[in-house]
Amino acid sequence: MERNWYIIDAENQVVGRMCSRIATVLRGKHKPSYTPHVDTGDYVIVINADKVRFTGNKWDQKEYITYSGYPGGQKSRIAKEQLEKKPFAIIEAAVKGMLPKNILGRQMYKKLFVYTGSEHPHGAQKPLEFDTKF
Repeated sequence: MERNWYIIDAENQVVGRMCSRIATVLRGKHKPSYTPHVDTGDYVIVINADKVRFTGNKWDQKEYITYSGYPGGQKSRIAKEQLEKKPFAIIEAAVKGMLPKNILGRQMYKKLFVYTGSEHPHGAQKPLEFDTKF
């Protein structure tokens, strides 16, 4: 199986639309050889994750919730706080929610690399530009 590397610039991209396209590539649904029970997807590098955008009032209303497993261990952040502290986690959480919830989905998720700046260490793989605009 031949896997390609794609690079996506997240600057001024709407999070949900971009992440659904990323999830499609990670699953391999863009290829004619797609099979649901086989990981046929490609690798995806996302740069400028700190420059994404939401529509509507999601910056103030969308919450990211984590739970440690202990009583009283549930924490939440709104999207603005998440952008300041962990901007890469916005894209990672959105893509992870769009992948299958099983061993195969976790394997697909490992092929996603998200970086906040415009630099990435995957130059040797010669990533191709991927158009996320439909």
